[in-house]
Amino acid sequence: MPALYAQLGTPRTARTYRVLAYNTESTQPSVIRLLAALGRWVREIHETLWLWLAWFCHAATVSQGQEWPVYGGNPAGTKYSPLTHIHRTNVHQLKPVWVYRCDDMRERPATTIECNPLAIDGTLYLTTPGLKLVALEAASGKERWRFDPFQGAGGRGVNRGITYWQSGDDRRLFLPAGSYVYAIEARSGKRIESFGTQGRIDLREGMDQDLFNLSVSTSSPGVVYQDLIIFGSSVGEGPAPAAPGHIRAYDVRTGKRRWIFHTIPHPGEPGYETWPPDAWKTLGGCNAWGGLTLDADRGIVFCGTGSASYDHFGGNRVGANLYANCVLALDAATGQRKWHFQTLHHDLWDYDLPCPPTLISTLHAGRQIDAVAQPTKTGFLFVLDRLSGQPLHPVVERRVARSEIPGEQSWPTQPIPSKPPPFAQQGFTESDITDLSPTATAAIRERLKTIRPAPLYEPPGLQATVVLPQFNGGAEWGGAAFDPNTGLVILNASNEAEWISMVPSKPKDTITLGELGSQLYRGICSTCHGGAGTAVAGIPQSPSLVGLKQRLKPEDFLMLLDTGRGQMPSFSALSPVEKRALQSFLFEMSREQTVRASEIGSLWADEIPFVSSGHNELRDPEGFPANKRPWGTLTALDPGRGELVWQVPLGTYPTLEKRGLPPTGTFNIGGPIVTAGGLVFIGATMDERVRAFDSRTGKTLWEFQLDAGAYATPATFEVGGRQYLVFAAGGGGKPETRPGNAYWCFALPITSTPNPK
Repeated sequence: MPALYAQLGTPRTARTYRVLAYNTESTQPSVIRLLAALGRWVREIHETLWLWLAWFCHAATVSQGQEWPVYGGNPAGTKYSPLTHIHRTNVHQLKPVWVYRCDDMRERPATTIECNPLAIDGTLYLTTPGLKLVALEAASGKERWRFDPFQGAGGRGVNRGITYWQSGDDRRLFLPAGSYVYAIEARSGKRIESFGTQGRIDLREGMDQDLFNLSVSTSSPGVVYQDLIIFGSSVGEGPAPAAPGHIRAYDVRTGKRRWIFHTIPHPGEPGYETWPPDAWKTLGGCNAWGGLTLDADRGIVFCGTGSASYDHFGGNRVGANLYANCVLALDAATGQRKWHFQTLHHDLWDYDLPCPPTLISTLHAGRQIDAVAQPTKTGFLFVLDRLSGQPLHPVVERRVARSEIPGEQSWPTQPIPSKPPPFAQQGFTESDITDLSPTATAAIRERLKTIRPAPLYEPPGLQATVVLPQFNGGAEWGGAAFDPNTGLVILNASNEAEWISMVPSKPKDTITLGELGSQLYRGICSTCHGGAGTAVAGIPQSPSLVGLKQRLKPEDFLMLLDTGRGQMPSFSALSPVEKRALQSFLFEMSREQTVRASEIGSLWADEIPFVSSGHNELRDPEGFPANKRPWGTLTALDPGRGELVWQVPLGTYPTLEKRGLPPTGTFNIGGPIVTAGGLVFIGATMDERVRAFDSRTGKTLWEFQLDAGAYATPATFEVGGRQYLVFAAGGGGKPETRPGNAYWCFALPITSTPNPK
């Protein structure tokens, strides 16, 4: 029976008939209808038999199917579980069975939880808002042990997951926290002192160059291949100097670096010619901050990389900038490049690839092909052959507008996939103005007198322009799920417009400290922190740093600029006057004092003469997005045929719900999972609810109201013959809702019986 169960994965016969029905060259409609009907009939029989057989032999499944042992469910990142206890006809019975409350949530600055927990051998491993690692009894939520890497000092930043490795009785967890990765004994929660230096490695070391005091950390877990653990990184993205995002592999036992791939190529390496000659010494970014996926059988590790720094000006990095914004395939044993595919050239928008590609198998042109599916912030899904990197559907280099910024050399074309169609709204015209109410429409029309509508890939200019998708996507780090039973890629996306403009880095003559601090904040800090309780061009900003002076002394703030902390990089390259200006702006000190341009002495402003005005929200008077609904979606795409199968709004605003409006969708963070029970589970939305959808149609089958937003990818697992589902309700984060401190675990009532029909 276990062998039978292992072979039940993909009902390819039904999909083969379906593709024949679509691809037949016959001119007889009756033949097409016959083949389509045959495909539906075979699919329905196959799915029913599959669900029944899966149920009867579930007790004999391999542990990989019962557990959630890897970030994203498995090394391929499919976020798929073969468990069928919870299915379409009983999912409405799901109820909470336990709630685990973390003890380190903060109100200001608001914390979040983005962790996709692991379930292994009846134990659930997770991280808290303060980045502690905790082991729970999976069925009850009872705490077994905890590890605090900050020893009570309180951690800052986010963690999206951990990595598990086992060889015999040696069982290890690898915890990213700030600039370090800790090796922890899985049974006891104790640090493994023989790993690295006293149980940890410092990601700022081993980069093949002197990084001074630059920040290198990781919020996403590594991936294990044999006796290697492989990591990407998070680095600075502002105009101040930033570290490069090189990818590295370490020995899982010793912590010794085994290989490195230079994402900004060094002399003599392929791709070096796409940068200025000294770029490898001076520029940063190009980092795989969203994590990695692995084809273990072939020994290939995959990632999607981010933009080069600085995000919005590239006059000092003329060229296409490999390997920024690339899908990368590397030899997992050596780090050697197998292939790359650049999804965007010379990025000026902060359109990182926010997640690794999902490894899939898809039926294309009558053949089953192993492929990778790479979601993007721009709303495109690139489907590439897994072995060659060649697109399954044509990709056209389309001419785009050129930058008007002096010194900028934007790339003249951008790659546009012909299929599948975009899964997010792209570009903004007057026809896209919100129709929520006459008042909202009129207000946005008035705003567009000073903010110019713009198509996708319009370079940021001196005049403010609308950006859609916004800088957070489209797709985000939650990435896609893949259902091997239907062949569908399922992913969530946000559809909210923002605006951007570029301003000179240096004032022409004199400027007040407050004005200089405001300009620096918008150009350097607002990308991560949002607004600071100020108004930029009349648009209210998010008060993410309001009350800073109540939490931090002014002199400690200056020290923090030099050292960095958690995911915040060091800004030691700022001149003393610039640091004082930021202090003046945020702490409301000496704002009217004037300084001459010659006094500022900025080191980076000569290299980066223009910075952005920040990532600025564009909303109606009630605070709702400026563009038409839906503002968030869940989408199913057929990657082989390159077609959109279904799309539904994801989330709602309770205020509008009370007015009788159907779901509008909301900005969303965190990804979906899909199960053999025919279900898609996802949180992610600002209404703080979690939901189950029918994987075939997108119909909502269940929802539950949490006490904070579930901005993390859920996990599902089996213990004692019962299937559980866990969501992290951490709130806070980029949606800037109230913070939360809980993991919620759901299951069916014990009396529930299987009904896979």
